[in-house]
Amino acid sequence: MDQPNIQAIKQYLLELQDNICQALASQETTVDFIEDNWTREAGGGGRTRVISGGQVIEQGGVNFSHVYGSHLPASATASRPELAERNFQAMGVSLVIHPKNPFAPTSHANVRFFIAEKEGEQPIWWFGGGFDLTPFYPFKEDVVFWHQTAQEACLPFGEEVYPRYKKWCDDYFYLKHRQETRGVGGLFFDDLNEWGFEKSFAFMQSVGNHYIQAYLPIIEKRKDTPFNDQQREFQLYRRGRYVEFNLVFDRGTLFGLQTGGRTESILMSMPPVAHWKYNWSPQPGSDEAVLYEQYLKPVDWLGLEKD
Repeated sequence: MDQPNIQAIKQYLLELQDNICQALASQETTVDFIEDNWTREAGGGGRTRVISGGQVIEQGGVNFSHVYGSHLPASATASRPELAERNFQAMGVSLVIHPKNPFAPTSHANVRFFIAEKEGEQPIWWFGGGFDLTPFYPFKEDVVFWHQTAQEACLPFGEEVYPRYKKWCDDYFYLKHRQETRGVGGLFFDDLNEWGFEKSFAFMQSVGNHYIQAYLPIIEKRKDTPFNDQQREFQLYRRGRYVEFNLVFDRGTLFGLQTGGRTESILMSMPPVAHWKYNWSPQPGSDEAVLYEQYLKPVDWLGLEKD
């Protein structure tokens, strides 16, 4: 298997962070991303960029990190014993955008690379990542466009790739205790190395590059939609589900905390405001009920599934 070019991966990730921040900042007139460069005692560091208080983006973060160490903690190798007693490097770009307008969906994207090495043995490495969309008042045309763009990212690598990683996304971003998906999905992949380095790296780049192509047109279309207090309250309530998933299930959050990552950068994915209500459900037939009835479950948005 061809060997990973770590410097090329890092250069791409830094450029991706630049491109995404530039595209998102173009939607604002009064605020911009602030940059925070950081290091960690255990090894490595990152470049966190956060935007808040905008007319379009209430809060968002686009984080690059490259961390390394002489060994992984036992909690991180319990399910992967082959990684024990190896030094490691992990790098990636992770982002979450929480728009202010309830009609503009929250989005998340992540692309990452991991390698564990031990003298005298072959390195263990893989790519992972994806992107997913979390609307509050969804528009079917937006969801279909999002998935069409996800499919475009995958098609050069085989027609079977999008359905496989779309299903993985539906399965992964699922709140078991709520019996609902976090949103309308997208792509999720992990442990990708069977294609060899060059093809696997190219796929990770395609996913990273297609995120902003999928998200920016939706934001531009929905950012100025009029909304009322009730719709804002529903947005804040549904944001609570986002928090629940990230703190209970998200692998990236758990890995970052287990490996001594920077807490502020790990938890930048949280919304600035979220609400919880006791034993609440939407009124049948309401706009809010549409989300539950039609969107918070796996759906074949592109009509690709066979009967």
